[in-house]
Amino acid sequence: MVLPKCYGFIKYALVWVNLVFWAVGLAAVVLAIWMLTDQTFLVSLAQEQQNFNAGLYILLVAGIVMLAVAFLGCCGAFRESQCMLVGFFSCLLVVIVAQIAAGVWLYTNSDRLEELVKPSVVNTVKNEYGVIESRTQTVDAFQSGLGCCGATGPADWAGSAYANFDRSSSLTLTVSSDSNNAYKVPKSCCKVKDSAACDLARNLKIAGIVSPVIYNEGCVDKLVEALKSQSCIVISVAIAVGVLELLGLIFALILCCASGSSERYKA
Repeated sequence: MVLPKCYGFIKYALVWVNLVFWAVGLAAVVLAIWMLTDQTFLVSLAQEQQNFNAGLYILLVAGIVMLAVAFLGCCGAFRESQCMLVGFFSCLLVVIVAQIAAGVWLYTNSDRLEELVKPSVVNTVKNEYGVIESRTQTVDAFQSGLGCCGATGPADWAGSAYANFDRSSSLTLTVSSDSNNAYKVPKSCCKVKDSAACDLARNLKIAGIVSPVIYNEGCVDKLVEALKSQSCIVISVAIAVGVLELLGLIFALILCCASGSSERYKA
């Protein structure tokens, strides 16, 4: 079947749109697999590990669906198959509805971000740092990267599993030292690590003055701020993908109609 120039343009435009869908689906699959296997990733701080993993599996399935949709769209455009184009249109419509529902849920729950992040960070600082290697690496990464210490401040390390372990293994305490009033913060709390000033300033006392060498701000507020600062990027990407999906629906509908009345376009 020979299509007029405008239909030929739409045909190849639909192919390019589906190549973008394929790239988005592949990125979602790779991201989901990465976060499932790399437990040092920041979001692995989530206390509800089962719900976190369920969300990643949903992301993985969504990526696979996008790959399947892109395959249907490309094959339908090349073969000018009404059946494939209708399948592509239907699947893409379901994907768009699901994305709108997910966007509405995220928007309505955006105010709960700090409520979800704070308990996870506090629990990790108090009970998991120095005990679980992946959590230790994650906390060190965001304390150094964001310039913060502890969940709400350096005092969060007092009574933590890390401080207790470090104090019990320390040989520098004197007989007169009040060990119950002393605690130690990790090196990642220092502004300049691997320095004599850092090693000295890490030894703190409860309700004592924190040295300027140590970050004095907590990480919860900075984490929430960092996550919210990325919302503009996420929204921009979502709008761009939404526009492409809408174009995909329109192109598929036009090609489907053209394929149904193919006889009038024959040479």
